[in-house]
Amino acid sequence: MPEDQLTEILARLPVRISDVAKPWAELSPERLALVETSGAWTYAQLEAAIARTQSWLQDGAVRPGDRVMIVCENCRAFVAMLLALARLGAWPVLVNARLSGRELDEIREHCGARLVVYMIAVSPHAREHAKRHGAAVTEIPELGPMGVGSVNESVAPEPLDAEITDNVAAMIYTSGTTGLPKGVMLSHRNLLFVADVSARIRSLAPEDRLYGILPMSHAVGLSVVLLGALHSGTTLYLSPRFDPVAALATIEKERLTVVLGAPAMFSLLLEYTKMKGIASRKFPALRIISSSGAPLHAAVKADIEKLFGLPLYNGYGVTECSPNISQAVVEKPRTDTSVGRVLPGVEVKFIGPDGQPVPEGEVGELRVRGPNVMKGYYRAPEETAAAIDTEGWFNTRDLARIEDGYLFIVGRTKELIVRFGFNVYPAEVEAVLNNHPQVVRSAVIGRTVAGVDGGEEVIAFVQTAPGSPLTAATITEHAAQHLAPYKRPSQILLVPAMPLTPTGKVMKDELAKSVISGTQRQ
Repeated sequence: MPEDQLTEILARLPVRISDVAKPWAELSPERLALVETSGAWTYAQLEAAIARTQSWLQDGAVRPGDRVMIVCENCRAFVAMLLALARLGAWPVLVNARLSGRELDEIREHCGARLVVYMIAVSPHAREHAKRHGAAVTEIPELGPMGVGSVNESVAPEPLDAEITDNVAAMIYTSGTTGLPKGVMLSHRNLLFVADVSARIRSLAPEDRLYGILPMSHAVGLSVVLLGALHSGTTLYLSPRFDPVAALATIEKERLTVVLGAPAMFSLLLEYTKMKGIASRKFPALRIISSSGAPLHAAVKADIEKLFGLPLYNGYGVTECSPNISQAVVEKPRTDTSVGRVLPGVEVKFIGPDGQPVPEGEVGELRVRGPNVMKGYYRAPEETAAAIDTEGWFNTRDLARIEDGYLFIVGRTKELIVRFGFNVYPAEVEAVLNNHPQVVRSAVIGRTVAGVDGGEEVIAFVQTAPGSPLTAATITEHAAQHLAPYKRPSQILLVPAMPLTPTGKVMKDELAKSVISGTQRQ
């Protein structure tokens, strides 16, 4: 993209993420901004809630540069708290309420939270954490009851950048290579760039009605869904958790036009509709369905497209890139699992094992540079330097290739399996296994074989459909028909359910531990 086009994109962005609703509060004050089961706010009411919450925070001794942790699930109170903190210049630290107590406590300690607030009105998990921490239940103007911890007087605020757009707008924790969480610092410009570009690709307009089901404590729910919707003046229908019955009812009743979900969500929809014998559901108002947050398997894509009668678009990103790197072109739906074209204003390159760029079409480690790349990891200068080089290129650690301008994700660098000297990409094996009609999802890992020249063997975990008579032997036969011998799993382990992150990614580390402990069955 020419430099002047990127300059144009950046010039049209608001200064802070908290500014997204302002223009609409002035132009269309009565337009609905946020809707949930307990009520709704217009854009004018949202602006009033942000202002009242900012005053409450300042009265409670929250300063610019303070880290304030929000233990949350999707709701209006969360949105007001987030945007009020951003307007104040404090750092919102977004934590999914479904994390374990250990994970939550590690984040609280690492970020040096001045204050912790808990969205107890919509989240039983947040209520449990609030109770465990001895937080007081406080009625906050506009927001209702909320768990509020005591002020940590021992922490100091972080210095602010001279350029407001470069200040931290949100911090989201992601797992580190050591297993300890890393705080990804995302600036106002990072998040607003992705919100703006992704919304324009989908031609979002005030008349649109979006489904806010993706967790807004995660990057795609925050930038693409929440900020993208408010920046476009649309109405966002918030839900703290996914339920297929409620989702289909909401799409129909509210005449939703855009549904952005995760592969796990679409898989649950398929399980429910198959159980009920529903072959198709047509929603005349619905114009876009899109998947992100985890790899989308071809079988899920095809089945969802049959169910809705619409293309299921795909996208790709990582938290450190706010998160979008590529997005499907709405005017050109694809039948494969490409993750679309690289966002305008974002550069990519593909690096081989020798550290040199690979020819177009070949697989390489994906590097990214652009306005979407994070400021860095909080209090982790060495890990930041390892992730972003001196020229600003971020190493995704994902293996990818580009074909005719479309990006394809092959797998993770650390997940690459080397067997008999050949590279085995888990995503390819998983795609074959998932194409079996009785397989819900699969996950493939490598296991080192001591004293064997082949290096590693391929281990596959398979979750079958409820009531399926499928056996490991049958799946082995299926794999043999579609995979080269060196790619075939040495062992297939059937599991009743996969351990998933809140965004629907399979937790392969947990599966690997189960192999070591011998708790899985064949």
